[in-house]
Amino acid sequence: MILKELRISLHLSQEQLAQMSGLNVRTIQRIESGKNASLESLKCLAAALEVDVSTLNQEKFIMDKQSDNWKALPFILKCWFVFNFLQTRPSRQSATRIEVAGHISGFIFCCLGLANEAALVGGLFMLSTAYLFHCLKYQGDKYGIWYENEPANGSLQRK
Repeated sequence: MILKELRISLHLSQEQLAQMSGLNVRTIQRIESGKNASLESLKCLAAALEVDVSTLNQEKFIMDKQSDNWKALPFILKCWFVFNFLQTRPSRQSATRIEVAGHISGFIFCCLGLANEAALVGGLFMLSTAYLFHCLKYQGDKYGIWYENEPANGSLQRK
């Protein structure tokens, strides 16, 4: 179920979605963790998110490749994404991998920095890169420009 990805792409917290749908926050947490949801709960969520119930039952959040989200992205952010990902169709998964690798290697190099100043500088550089990619993920979520690597079974359509 794609409830969490859809909620994040709309910049909603679980509490906000609970208030909009009339459901309990705990119910939303259970559904997002993979538990089965009743048809009533799905209808409430679909109405609050302005999507079909069938959209909520999708396994993956797949963006319509013809959508205007990428086209509407400010030019400077397009350049930022293309430069950092070296591709015009970035995926959130690749940003997450780079962010995690930057944090891990930055931490290791900072620890090595106790013995060598050059390692400390390298660690700080890697941590800076990790935070850059964290900002990229935030902007990607904000503008909804992520593409998945797998071919689309159907596109995500809002009512």
